[in-house]
Amino acid sequence: MIRNKKYIFLLAFAAMVFVGCTEEYLETAPTDSISESTALSNEDNMYLVVNGLHRMMYGQNQLTGGESSRSGESHFLPMFDAVGGNIIHSSPGNGWMTADLKWISHVNPNATTNFNLWFQRYHFIEVSNAIINKAAGGNFTETAKLNNVLGQAYAYRAWAYWKLVTTFSKGYLIGNPSTDPGVPLLLNEGAPYEGAPRGTVEDVYTQIYSDINAAISYLGKASAAENKSHISVNAAYGIKARVALSKGDWKVAADNAALARQGYPLLNESQWLSGFNTNDLSEVIWGGYVIDTETNYFQSYFYYIAFAFNGSQNRSNPKLISKELYDRIPATDYRNKAWLPLAPNTNPAASNDQGGSYETDPNYDNADDFWDAWEAIVTEYGATSGHNTHPYMNVKFKQKNPGTIDPDDVIYMRSSEMVLIEAEAKAMLNDISGAQNALDILGSARDSAFDKTAFTTQAQLMDEIKWQRRVELWGEGFSYHDNIRWDEGLDQTNSGASEVLYQAGFMQDKPSVNDNWIFKIPQKELDANPFLTEADQN
Repeated sequence: MIRNKKYIFLLAFAAMVFVGCTEEYLETAPTDSISESTALSNEDNMYLVVNGLHRMMYGQNQLTGGESSRSGESHFLPMFDAVGGNIIHSSPGNGWMTADLKWISHVNPNATTNFNLWFQRYHFIEVSNAIINKAAGGNFTETAKLNNVLGQAYAYRAWAYWKLVTTFSKGYLIGNPSTDPGVPLLLNEGAPYEGAPRGTVEDVYTQIYSDINAAISYLGKASAAENKSHISVNAAYGIKARVALSKGDWKVAADNAALARQGYPLLNESQWLSGFNTNDLSEVIWGGYVIDTETNYFQSYFYYIAFAFNGSQNRSNPKLISKELYDRIPATDYRNKAWLPLAPNTNPAASNDQGGSYETDPNYDNADDFWDAWEAIVTEYGATSGHNTHPYMNVKFKQKNPGTIDPDDVIYMRSSEMVLIEAEAKAMLNDISGAQNALDILGSARDSAFDKTAFTTQAQLMDEIKWQRRVELWGEGFSYHDNIRWDEGLDQTNSGASEVLYQAGFMQDKPSVNDNWIFKIPQKELDANPFLTEADQN
């Protein structure tokens, strides 16, 4: 496998620095000499190793042999929405994610995105294996803290395998899981450095269920999560709900989603419109607290997504919601304030060829109104004079310090997602009243005129649930995997996306008949893993 074992424990040591280990230890254990035996010698050190995984979830790192251009979920969340078509780019910008939205990158086995995604997920698995196997083979006394460590290790391994199998294999619900090739299952200490064949999709899901159940068991007897960057028992329930939803285990999905959101009340209007820049929001179950001294600046999540972030990706390329999606938002739903349908199209290089002037923008008929509208938006949202605006642009994501390159927290899981999982699962069980009631929890919180009784069939409920997910979770990384689960293709004809920019990503057939939805395995993995050949490529 394409791995380098030393990075696991360098990562662990980095975590020790973050949490403030003793000065003596820092002086005697430099970052190039921390050993596996030291890192896993006791539950306190293993806890610090797990802290390193929290950092790797969002951080700029060198785990990919010197390549740090994909900073964990900071990159992969917006990338999945670029491939899935929910985040619409208004221009090529500085080129970031253009290959993804064009469907050039993920179908190329030599693409950096595939390599980083695969490599990072298997690093989570390696670290988790080391902790799990050390605890199983060691003379450790069960404590609440050790249960915390083991619970998080099992949860991270389940999460990593689920991300891998749902990205590099055919979707469970649209394929033949008992025979479809999954991803290599690596569980034994030492195995990650030797490689393994691809297990079936069913084999991988069986392991994921085993791991997440173990995680929930351990976390139920564990010390409390230190903060929301740690995997709590609620987050583990949430992971299980996601896994079950992708597998079609509808009751398991509904039950675990309900458990996951307990204690995480939905946001009110002012909170929802505050910018999604902090894990301190009431409905955030799991998210990364970005460490100021170890930030990722131009690899930050907000660099890719937030209008006012002062980077070239945003100044020339504000991200858009689909016109078709937005125009369905009722006037009584406050989420309509998160996008600006009448923002002037100020970028002469806008891909729809309507940018640069009131003369090309159909929403304006004079220069004063055009530029006054631009100035009002820039002023209200804290952008700079170099920022362009565009119709249907996103202001859902706002920095705490707009107009800078300061990053903010990265949110991985919210209770609103869990409500929607519960609603979808009950709809798929044809539990109409149960699905209506679950959907009403979110719908009524967002729309003062929401009426659950308008949806009386499974088809009507699913149409509404799909729309709610695309609006509520816009920009949070779900659309690619949602499309696979729902077996829906891409058609950007009425979205506002430019076919010239999007090319192959403008229209794609549904996943059940189109294997281009499956990411290519990195060529470096095929070359390095003795159990794989070119015949194993997707």
